[in-house]
Amino acid sequence: MSSATVSLATRTVRGACPHDCPDTCALRITVEDGRVTRVAGDPDHPPTHGALCTKVSRYPERSYHPDRVLTPLKRVGRKGEGRFEPCGWDEALDDIAARLQAIAARDPQAILPYSYAGTMGLVQGDGMAARFFHRLGASLLDRTICSSAGGEALTAAYGLPVGMHAEHFAESRLILIWGSNSITSNLHFWTYAQQAKRNGAKLVCLDPRRTETAEKCHQHIALLPGTDGALALALMHELIVNDGLDLDYLERHVAGWPELRERALQWPPERAAAECGITADEVRGLARDYAATKPAAIRLNYGMQRVRGGGNAVRLIAMLPCLTGAWRHRAGGLLLSSSGWFRPHMRSAWLQRPDLLGERRPRTINMSTIGDDLLRETSAGFGPRVEAVVVYNSNPVAVAPESAKVARGFAREDLFTVVLEHFLTDTADHADYVLPATTQLEHWDAHRAYGHTYAMLNEPAIPPLGQSRSNAEVFRQLAARMGYTEPCFADSDEAMARGAFDPEHVDPAALAEKGWAKLKIADAPFAKGGFPTPDGRARAGTAPGLGVPDYMPNYEGPRSAPELAARYPLAMISPPARHFLNSSFANVDSLRAAEREPLLEMHAQDAAARGIASGATVRVFNDRGSYLCKAEVNARARPGVVNGLGVWWRKFGLAGTNVNELTHQQLTDIGRAPAFYDCLVEVAPCDGPAAVA
Repeated sequence: MSSATVSLATRTVRGACPHDCPDTCALRITVEDGRVTRVAGDPDHPPTHGALCTKVSRYPERSYHPDRVLTPLKRVGRKGEGRFEPCGWDEALDDIAARLQAIAARDPQAILPYSYAGTMGLVQGDGMAARFFHRLGASLLDRTICSSAGGEALTAAYGLPVGMHAEHFAESRLILIWGSNSITSNLHFWTYAQQAKRNGAKLVCLDPRRTETAEKCHQHIALLPGTDGALALALMHELIVNDGLDLDYLERHVAGWPELRERALQWPPERAAAECGITADEVRGLARDYAATKPAAIRLNYGMQRVRGGGNAVRLIAMLPCLTGAWRHRAGGLLLSSSGWFRPHMRSAWLQRPDLLGERRPRTINMSTIGDDLLRETSAGFGPRVEAVVVYNSNPVAVAPESAKVARGFAREDLFTVVLEHFLTDTADHADYVLPATTQLEHWDAHRAYGHTYAMLNEPAIPPLGQSRSNAEVFRQLAARMGYTEPCFADSDEAMARGAFDPEHVDPAALAEKGWAKLKIADAPFAKGGFPTPDGRARAGTAPGLGVPDYMPNYEGPRSAPELAARYPLAMISPPARHFLNSSFANVDSLRAAEREPLLEMHAQDAAARGIASGATVRVFNDRGSYLCKAEVNARARPGVVNGLGVWWRKFGLAGTNVNELTHQQLTDIGRAPAFYDCLVEVAPCDGPAAVA
């Protein structure tokens, strides 16, 4: 479909969804009389096939929201109050540049950029921003909060985060949906799984929560949080003892199998069942199905790696299709992330310009420990105290773990904070300046995906609303005020978007014409090995810097912390609410109305033991804090596990907190990521806010 008009004032613009979702949909944006009236999926883009999730289909509501920040704001109240007055761009940028220069004159590492996936764009994410902070010499940010455990673990196993094509799941005969609520977080994969189901495939969901996806599968295995590695080892045990191995594939294309084999033989079904809180028959039956059904595929997602042993669990699960030779089939194998397929085809160094650091080697601060790090004083091991934070594409006060500490850190009166935002989020409420950012409808960008293999281009559909400016433009203008004269700071957003991919591998004509271009990857990429490791073989045993993968119990659990488990006997996971995407969309009226209020799902057995009924206000607590919400007693929660749905903004909570008040800052075994779902709590009835104390 071209930009053919319904009337002279109506046109259609091609775009890409910017949000943190594997689907990275191609958009068709309808503009009438200069206003976006509809955002729809592109029917010609194979992964999108014309469908959008509820959230993004309401993107105009978000862009035209009456609460959107459309002018620069300067703080006039205390930090956290959210009291601001409008100011001009020149006043804001001049003051910000002067403040940053003064800090940088002492030590630029005292300045910290903080960003994640509010947009996944290569330009508005970390294009011009990375150039600016590299030139400045600011502290580097270790962006770990979502996927680094699984991504680095997959790299240890396969050489890069790579996997099978999403569309080939439609041809699979058995699909294990592991740690994923695909209906709400990976909609387009679910359409392929449904095709497979209609053709006779069996779908098995492995998840502590009985999600919407689990309800639609043939089988739901409700293992305890953090026990996925134990289950994977037991499946290997059964494949070994029941002749379920493809010995030829293992010999030719897998390194280190004898080491892992010895470990797997220590995990009979009974041992894993006791650890996972399931039955030995469930383990045996799953192993039997996986060995006998071809092609078999695994859709692994990031929920299962948000625990202490999440990285090891991903390494173990990644070996399952190598053991059975499932990779021989294009509809067999595994998909966690396809992002590694893009790495050779992106111009990352040109986009981010790490060479601007010169000989400097700034410290790296982990975004997942921002609560502790903002409260640290200068020390030999840490370096200078953080004096300034520039936040863009993130809302750390709501999304980072142990949020009481995060809020205290951002409340420091001596911390200079700049936030580029669309709305007055929990983090923006703590800013000295809030700068109005454009949305995806108003700027150029380029995108890779982590759930398919199409490069994407986003064209602005309308001019920036109000006084909003793109992230790239803000950092471009700050660079000018700070005297940075390198030619790269003059690159336009459009030039960066069009130049983001290597034109020899990603067809620029296709990007310009259709808004997307498919990478050239074999249908069955590892049918004959060829993994992106030095020797082309998957690594079952040791990997660089890592030993043989193994099961690691949670930080907080009966085995590793029995005294803690006695006081806080319920495991809590905090999966996303269906109508939110991390903390995005939490302020869109129609979506927040659909979610109603912050909820804690409880099994009837656990609720009855505590005298809790559905609809009651409850206090969820541990040593780190407490959180008020409404209880919903339902079959989605398994005994011993409660589900605190997130991520609500703290200001929308019943007592000004959200579920991250309870999570901790300990990191995963691989990837230095947060262990959000490795969390023990207790729940008690509550008559009102006074019970928080």
